[in-house]
Amino acid sequence: MKQLVIATANPGKAKEFEEMLAPYGITIKTLADFPEIGEIEETGTTFAENAALKAETVAKQIGEVVIADDSGLMVDALDGAPGIYSARYAGEAHNDAKNNEKLLNDLQNVVEEARTAKFHCTLAVSSPTGQTDFYTGEVKGIIATAPSGSNGFGYDPLFYLPEYGTTMANLSPEEKNKISHRANALKRLAENIEKLLAKIGEK
Repeated sequence: MKQLVIATANPGKAKEFEEMLAPYGITIKTLADFPEIGEIEETGTTFAENAALKAETVAKQIGEVVIADDSGLMVDALDGAPGIYSARYAGEAHNDAKNNEKLLNDLQNVVEEARTAKFHCTLAVSSPTGQTDFYTGEVKGIIATAPSGSNGFGYDPLFYLPEYGTTMANLSPEEKNKISHRANALKRLAENIEKLLAKIGEK
């Protein structure tokens, strides 16, 4: 069996990777399997820089092929904000509720047709030798005027999907995992699975 390390402690993220890569005989480990690796500060200015920073740092430390992702919400009326700062949009003492509250406040005078937005995800795949490949995925929507739904996390209760007639937080996990920005980035990775398998074989 081939082994791949996902630079996350989030079991939900790990499960998405596990399900996609299992048919290729790839087993998944996460940062939970490497407690000696501390928190990696995201000092990049783009999703790609932050994803690469995490993947390359871990790959060098453990000598394995590592995948890391960086993702966030980009709102057109806010010039792409919160972007890479999505998780801490409301400040250091942030949580999902405060981030959503700030987003609604920042858009309170913006009409519906101008509340377009997208979730973006960049995956970085790094080998111990330092080579990094990138795969991206997005999903487009509209920022609602009030939260709806209890599934998902982050900005999901405000991210309205016109083709579904509801927010991301009202979708089941199975539905979300088929259309999410991370799912779309994983599809790009799957399209290049031979390249990934070769990278694992080189380590």
